[in-house]
Amino acid sequence: MNAPSLSHTKLEAFVMRAVNDLSSSYGGVMVSIGNKLGLYKCMAKAGPLSASEVAARSNCTERYVREWLNSQAAGGYLDYHAISDTYELSPEHALVLADENSPVFIPHAWNAAASLWFDEDKTINAFQTGKGVAWGEHDARLHCGVAAFYRNGYRGSLVAQWLPTLNGIVEKLQAGIRVADIGCGHGHSSILMAQAFPKSQFFGYDAHPASIEQAQKNARTADVEGQVSFDIATAVNYPDQQYQLICFFDCLHDMGDPIAAVQYAAKTLAPGGTIMLVEPFAKDHLEENLSPISRLYYAGSTTICCAHAISEGGKMVLGAQAGEARLAEVFRKAGFTHFRRATETPFNLIFEIRR
Repeated sequence: MNAPSLSHTKLEAFVMRAVNDLSSSYGGVMVSIGNKLGLYKCMAKAGPLSASEVAARSNCTERYVREWLNSQAAGGYLDYHAISDTYELSPEHALVLADENSPVFIPHAWNAAASLWFDEDKTINAFQTGKGVAWGEHDARLHCGVAAFYRNGYRGSLVAQWLPTLNGIVEKLQAGIRVADIGCGHGHSSILMAQAFPKSQFFGYDAHPASIEQAQKNARTADVEGQVSFDIATAVNYPDQQYQLICFFDCLHDMGDPIAAVQYAAKTLAPGGTIMLVEPFAKDHLEENLSPISRLYYAGSTTICCAHAISEGGKMVLGAQAGEARLAEVFRKAGFTHFRRATETPFNLIFEIRR
């Protein structure tokens, strides 16, 4: 048999792409270090700074700082001014790297990536055995990284953009209703809504005890304990309080039996109530999802989402790129007749569902 002929141009191009990906993974470690040491923060709004000035501002050693600065300049994260031998963090990049309240702040997301490497052996074992890996079995950096990353996205969009797209919900929240936040994690979504709608009551439920403990701490810090309560519960056994709004924030696709979760929501939903479903952005066919964002989501789905769903029995393993058609089918099978895409972002699909 003749060996297939190779295109050296295609080979070289792909090698460079793989090296660029490797470079990005190394760069993620630099981003995390820069965030934890306050290197980005000390450069924000400061203009051009020398390596020694950045070291002094951050209370770090200059030789390490200079090498870190060089890596950031090489990656295009910082501007380097050769004449003055100084480095500068632009205002646009500062929003992504230095402002912890910015909706596009990204350093915490690298904790999630770090956890995937830490848990690699668990994932390999899952591939070989078909067993699941529950959310609580992952390294703690996953829980902290995901919660902090989603918090900022929700802070920028949930109250100002998403809730107003649901028919009549803002008015009901302003008047005062009961809201359930299923799979609430560290509770940021509940707390954001509580701060915006002081007459409403919010109930967050999650099966992961450590996340509930952190959510309770976050509620105390935000001074919304009178409005928000967090308790350990699954998606099929939380208290029935006839909620006027039930929210699933980026969690339904993680559940081993999403139809059962939605059927239970139907029982606990007050007459005329609404379900708000937020899911990772995806189209309905793989060929439409071949993008950098989908690549990220499929990787997370492989190691986190599908693994958790399988750990719960895996009756329907949706994955993080389920798409609108499959999600709508889940609600149709659970008896819902109204399923509407309310809005979308490059990262999320937001749906309004009613009986």
